[in-house]
Amino acid sequence: MKRIVILGAGESGAGAAVLAKKEGFDVFVSDMSMIADKYKKQLDNNSVAWEEGQHTEELILNADEIIKSPGIPDTAPMVKSAKEKGIHIISEIEFAGRYTQSKMICITGSNGKTTTTSLIYHIFKQAGYDAGLAGNIGKSLALQVALEPHEYYIIELSSFQLDNMYDFRANIAILLNITPDHLDRYDNCMQNYTDSKMRITQNQTPQDAFIYWADDPIIKKELEKYDIKSVQCPFSDIKEKGVIGYIEEGQYKIDYPTPFNMEQESLSLTGRHNIYNSLAAGIAANISGIKKEDIRKALSDFPGVEHRLEKVCNVRGVSYVNDSKATNVDACWYALESMKTKVVLIIGGKDKGNDYTPILPLVSEKCSALVFLGADNKKLHDNFDNMGITIRDTHSMAECVAACYELAKPGETVLLSPCCASFDLFKNMEDRGEQFKTLVRNL
Repeated sequence: MKRIVILGAGESGAGAAVLAKKEGFDVFVSDMSMIADKYKKQLDNNSVAWEEGQHTEELILNADEIIKSPGIPDTAPMVKSAKEKGIHIISEIEFAGRYTQSKMICITGSNGKTTTTSLIYHIFKQAGYDAGLAGNIGKSLALQVALEPHEYYIIELSSFQLDNMYDFRANIAILLNITPDHLDRYDNCMQNYTDSKMRITQNQTPQDAFIYWADDPIIKKELEKYDIKSVQCPFSDIKEKGVIGYIEEGQYKIDYPTPFNMEQESLSLTGRHNIYNSLAAGIAANISGIKKEDIRKALSDFPGVEHRLEKVCNVRGVSYVNDSKATNVDACWYALESMKTKVVLIIGGKDKGNDYTPILPLVSEKCSALVFLGADNKKLHDNFDNMGITIRDTHSMAECVAACYELAKPGETVLLSPCCASFDLFKNMEDRGEQFKTLVRNL
């Protein structure tokens, strides 16, 4: 009996364990942290052996294959030891893909992944398709393959997940953009991160589709290096040579595989970045054969994604917007670009090798004040102190919201769009966004 060891017992790891057990493997799960009760119960109910708070070498390094949580870096000691022993390390998505013939619609990019994935899932469900939501959101793909298989899977893929995928094939691959992110995990080398994102096209055939933003400079450059076998479906916010999705004279248009159009004003998502997300989603739905009226309806009634430009409330004439998902500079750029009022911008957290230069012009144009929120705000001071904008230094969400309440004038917007990861002060970006919303609603 082949032995599968799973490192990390979150949604991904626990789901992989259930599938591995179902497929007849000898399964062991190890997590350096404490395992959540719901995952312990899942493992126990499926008779899977596990440990928490440690990695026991003799129980791990006898594996035939290791499934690694995307959150565990390659620099982790146990991962290094496994590699030295020549043990093959894969992702949960790679493992799950071996046990299903379902259609895979996979979405990656530095920004817009969650919105686009959620929108595609919304379109499919509204149209009555049998679809599962997986990857970075939804239930683990492996768990769904094991217990509740679907005809289609809509999968949000991070670069970390793509790193450990080898034979997995996306029937529809979507690459929204590539901008600097997670460089701390890629030896501060942009090309390493870019190579990871481009892996979404691997194993595609002429029967598959590759949807991408035609104007992304990095994607343009990378495509010259690749022999893409799938049908290329580029999109842009304007009609230009070769694109099959675009905006023209107030019309949202898709030319392939069948013509589709609707009023741009009818799209539920607003802002330039959301034009790209809506085009990518519409093209994927059109390729999948969803009826035009179903695509049109779903694009116009999609409610949006929590923690992504989420309107919280209005207090004393000031709008509060939660964009906690903006964990890189480019995401903050899009958020600022979409603002119609003066902004008190909340920025800061765990820096991932950020270059703040791209947002400086928008900060200068749109921001009346900056509120730094982080354990260490020195790099922010180095980048923004000389701009002549009011700055407050805060180290907790309560302190931050109090500063915003004092600084923001009626008619302005307080925007939490931090550019950074959340792990210095918060459990995760959801915790950061929830704390913000709770405190704002209690003002």
